Amino acid sequence: MLLFGQGAFYTAAGVWPLVHRSSFEKVTGPKVDFWLVRTVGSLLGVVGATMMLGAARHESGPETRSLAIGTAGAITAIDAVYVRRGRISRIYLLDAATQVGLIAAWVTTLLGRPRRPRGPFRMAA
Repeated sequence: MLLFGQGAFYTAAGVWPLVHRSSFEKVTGPKVDFWLVRTVGSLLGVVGATMMLGAARHESGPETRSLAIGTAGAITAIDAVYVRRGRISRIYLLDAATQVGLIAAWVTTLLGRPRRPRGPFRMAA
């Protein structure tokens, strides 16, 4: 459920500037290099769609979880750094807070999971 929700959020956020630039810039502020917005939006859409596919297939292995947590961490860092530098609008701090919430949800989820033995002494399922 968490993986699907994060994927849906990323897909929507990634597609938004591609389909309606004016509303995107109205909320986030004007952009000088819109090609970069399109690039990031396209990549975020692909990441989100991949997460949703993994969730639909009930395949949330370590790679998919790493993608989810790593993407949220990267976006948090970018939002925080570039808001502080005055390059992007303060509205991105709301996005950063959302990303931190996603990371916290993943940590909570992963800490609650039973651990499977690894290595040569792993029992067959």
